[in-house]
Amino acid sequence: MIYELKDTSKVQHLFDGWEETLIYSCLQNVMGKIYVTDLDAPKSAFAFVGCFGFYAGEPNRELIEAKPEGFVIMAPQNEAWAALIEEVYPTSRRMIRYAIKKDTRFDTKALRDEVNKLPEGYELKPIDSAIYDMCLENPVTRDFVSAFESKEEYLRIGRGMVILKDGKIVSGASSYTRYETGIEIEVDTAESERRKNLATTVCAALILRCLEEGLYPSWDAQNMNSVRLAEKLGYEFSHEYIAYEVSSESRTH
Repeated sequence: MIYELKDTSKVQHLFDGWEETLIYSCLQNVMGKIYVTDLDAPKSAFAFVGCFGFYAGEPNRELIEAKPEGFVIMAPQNEAWAALIEEVYPTSRRMIRYAIKKDTRFDTKALRDEVNKLPEGYELKPIDSAIYDMCLENPVTRDFVSAFESKEEYLRIGRGMVILKDGKIVSGASSYTRYETGIEIEVDTAESERRKNLATTVCAALILRCLEEGLYPSWDAQNMNSVRLAEKLGYEFSHEYIAYEVSSESRTH
């Protein structure tokens, strides 16, 4: 049986040393959930938020088979978990992701300079109630807010900035998730508006907003383009790690 664990302190030790803010969100009961097969003394745990799942402790087939519906990115704690994911979901896509250090000291002047590069004809705005609704209208921008349970929750604990052109969102940076002392940044730009420095500008604006509120703007990179953007903003690369893209069609049971 799979159970949702409310007392997350029981699995804190299983995730020790795993510097991933999406895990923090689950452990801190800010957002996301943790699943186990033993509520009293769990030896394995699955932390899930957004479309990301993190598997820790003793490899457990039952937890892997209990994949939520839809597309999931599975991150194994070690190669034993990875082997089990490949066994259960043989059509999953193994990929490399890039972790970014979590102790960045930002150059706020350089970030303000980037914000000031916003081209004429574009408008920088925070994600408020009206912008939230606009985000849901387009797959490019939906991930800015979709991991939160409701609009009210996003407006309460989420943070985001967008760039508008002719009243439409063309670039944005937002909290994919929130944990107690920070956010995990999600960034995207409409394909027709790329290579105009918009992503740098909107990310710089969001980072500055977080710093003003005492929040840490965490970054995790899907590809090297994201790593390069992060480094341009002042972040430092940490290490590569393995993850798996798994769709509903990949189930073997």
